[in-house]
Amino acid sequence: MSQDTKLVINEITQDAKNMARLCWVGTLFFGFIPALVLLFVKQDDDYIQAQSKEALNWFLTGVVGYSIGFMLFFSLMGVMLTLVLAISHLVFCTIGALATSKGDSFRVPLACD
Repeated sequence: MSQDTKLVINEITQDAKNMARLCWVGTLFFGFIPALVLLFVKQDDDYIQAQSKEALNWFLTGVVGYSIGFMLFFSLMGVMLTLVLAISHLVFCTIGALATSKGDSFRVPLACD
């Protein structure tokens, strides 16, 4: 290889993996705040930006679902919808944290785009 040739490696750093994992775990416990903070603070890292957007997208999808569930809460359908959303929030945030700790991108299958 000559000195003029540059080797470009798109490798996800350990710091990016940790921040993305923190974003998903933070979304589980604190809602939209960790994802929004990382979206504005880590603007130079595409991986963190993508995972922050996914976490925010999932949170906003959950807010819409919870709103519909609370409107229907006095019927059995609203109670079931709220329970399903709570369980899926736990599952998807956990899967997101595990996937990003390995450096994989995670996209929530039920989130609105």
